[in-house]
Amino acid sequence: MFDLKQLASNRFIVIGRAGMDFYPEPPGTKTQEATQFSASLGGSSANICVAIQKHGGQTSLVTCVSDDAVGRFCIRQLEQYGVDVTYVRPQGGEYRNSLAVSESRVEDHQTVIYRNGAADFQMNKEDINSIDFSAYSALITTGTVLAAEPSRSATFHAFALAKEKGIGLIFDVDYRPYSWASDEEAAEVYSKAGAICDVIIGNDVEFGFMAGEYNKGLDKARELAQSTASLVIYKMGEKGAITLTGDEEITTGIYPVEALKPTGAGDSFMGGFIASVANGYPIKESVLRGSACASIVVSRVGCAPAMPTPEELDNFLTDHANTLTI
Repeated sequence: MFDLKQLASNRFIVIGRAGMDFYPEPPGTKTQEATQFSASLGGSSANICVAIQKHGGQTSLVTCVSDDAVGRFCIRQLEQYGVDVTYVRPQGGEYRNSLAVSESRVEDHQTVIYRNGAADFQMNKEDINSIDFSAYSALITTGTVLAAEPSRSATFHAFALAKEKGIGLIFDVDYRPYSWASDEEAAEVYSKAGAICDVIIGNDVEFGFMAGEYNKGLDKARELAQSTASLVIYKMGEKGAITLTGDEEITTGIYPVEALKPTGAGDSFMGGFIASVANGYPIKESVLRGSACASIVVSRVGCAPAMPTPEELDNFLTDHANTLTI
C-alpha cells in the first residue's frame, strides 16, 4: 500500500484542465445583468496546482490548452503562480480552451461551462511519455480528464507509468455529467480508476454514483479503503467528511462561513489537504485544514486567486476555532 509519508518531498505531477473563468462584477451580479467581468485562472487541476503552490509545494501541470490568446492567458497565469508548464502543450485547429462564466452569488447561482471541442481532451500518450515520474511524490488527477479520448487513455497510461516508478495516485472523482457520453460509461471508467488509485476523494453523490446506488456510496468508499486504496475521503457537504483507512474511520466537521458562491470548494479542499499531509500534519488535522481551505474559497471571488496562503489559513483556523461543526 502507498505510504502517505512519500508526499513529504512535496512535488506533484497534476493531470487535467486549465481554463479561463469569467465573473460578473460586482459580486452578486447576475450574468444577464452584467456589463463588467473579471477574468482569472480556473479549471479543477489548475486550481489544485495553485493551492499546493501557495502552500510551498511544487507542481507540474500536464494538459493541452488552445493555441490562441485564451490558451496563452492560462499559461501565463500558471507561470505567475509558479506552476511548471513544461508539460502544457498548445493544441491547434478548432479545439478551444475550457471557459466558465460563474456568478459570485449563492441564491439562484448559475455557472455556464463551455466545453465543446475542449483542447484539454486532446492530451495523448505522447504527452505522457516525456514525463519523468520518479521526480514526483505523487500523481494527482480529477475525474473530468477521463471523460473523453484521447485524454482518458493517456491518463490510464500515466497511472501505469507512475505505478512503475512507485509514486502514489491521488484521484478526485469530480463527476461532471455534462462531460460524459452517458452515466453508464462514467460509472464504469470511474470504478476502473478507483480500483487503481491510492488516495480517493469524492462526495457522497459521487461515491453513490460509483456504487450504482446513492445509499451505497459509503459502502463503496469502505470497500475501496479495505482493498486497494490507502486512504479514502467521503465528503458529505454540510455534514463534514468521513476519512477511511484500512485501520480506522475519522469523522470531521466543517467551518461554516457566509458563502459568496458555491464553486471551488472541492479543488481547495484537495489542495489544502495534500499540502498539509506533505507538510507533516496528521491525517485528521490535514482533513480539517482542507475543509478550512474550502470554506475560505467559497467566501471569496474566483477559484485559483481565492486559494489561501498558509498565513491566511492559520488566521482563519484561529478565528474559527470554536465554530467547527459535525
